[in-house]
Amino acid sequence: MNYILVNHGGSANHGCEALVRTVNTLLGGENTIMSDSPEEDLRYALNDVLAITPATSSYSRLSADFVNAYARLKLNKDYSYMDVLPYLKPIRELDSGTTVISVGGDIYCYEDYRKYILIHREIAKKHKTILLGCSLEKYLFDDPEFVADMKSYDYIFARESITYDYLKEAGLSNIGLAPDTAFLLPEIELPLPEGFIEGNTIGINVSPMVERRESKPGIVKENYRYLIKYILNHTDASIALIPHVVWKDNDDRTILREFYEEYKDTGRVVMIEDHNCMELKGYIARCRFFIGARTHATIAAYSSCVPTLVVGYSVKSKGIATDLFGTDEKYVIPVQQFTKQDDLTESFRWIMENEVEIRNNLKQTIKAYIANTNALKDHIKEIG
Repeated sequence: MNYILVNHGGSANHGCEALVRTVNTLLGGENTIMSDSPEEDLRYALNDVLAITPATSSYSRLSADFVNAYARLKLNKDYSYMDVLPYLKPIRELDSGTTVISVGGDIYCYEDYRKYILIHREIAKKHKTILLGCSLEKYLFDDPEFVADMKSYDYIFARESITYDYLKEAGLSNIGLAPDTAFLLPEIELPLPEGFIEGNTIGINVSPMVERRESKPGIVKENYRYLIKYILNHTDASIALIPHVVWKDNDDRTILREFYEEYKDTGRVVMIEDHNCMELKGYIARCRFFIGARTHATIAAYSSCVPTLVVGYSVKSKGIATDLFGTDEKYVIPVQQFTKQDDLTESFRWIMENEVEIRNNLKQTIKAYIANTNALKDHIKEIG
């Protein structure tokens, strides 16, 4: 059976790319991704593994859809219907009866989540729908429209147990628990740049997303700078600055390059440039430790059994760590808790001190964890 994948923002977010690649491999067949940014997907050769079609198209300002959306905007200041207009024509042109899978794991976790409720409402008129690998914040369940939307899916797979419990508490029965499919992503090993010492390099990732959630201005950069100086002064390890999202207005390289310019003369700090998700995992897998803000960068580390500290801001980082280790304490530091310049370094010191135990734990748990991911295929085929 062939599937339509939706809610893909584009492969310049290499977490999105990793999800599409691994879901497609898991399902087999000849699947199609409806993409918000087909040009990005072509840049990273996603078209080599599945068909790509635009998720949006032009629309007429004379249409009933536009008149309705514009009226809601003017009367109620509700932008959601205007946001959805470009998606309507491609959705309505889908072959009737096709099973549609949402691969946008955290699309409901942002302010514009109502847009995705409306998109799903349109898709569900003619198609079976599956929400795959989702993470959902607790506050969402206070919104009756959101809960109704969850109940209208044919099936939902939470990617961590905290979200699964929220869904269960809300009375949903159309739910399952399975790890993020990106744990299945293969790695591609490119030649290492000069200064990257395999097995003794500490990978660092930071994102504008966590900086926007900091408790006071500048505290995120202060913590990362303090950490870099600590590593340089107290260890013999190299540092690899590794981006995982390179969208124009949300580009990890903006901050990472700032750090690189500051510390490149030490000869122990290297900047990894943009690559596809498999190649980035190839670099991350050869690190000794990893400190990451992007969820799928940390998944690349976890699945490679690299001891990892997550700079988190949401349920997804806490839930994934809890499922792997039994707790998120010590493994995740919420960015909102940064108050002193050494908060990140103190958390990382614990990871260093427990390196062997963490690595051995991951070696024991990852294989079984990934087996649960592989079981998704049979569940999805049963649904549609």
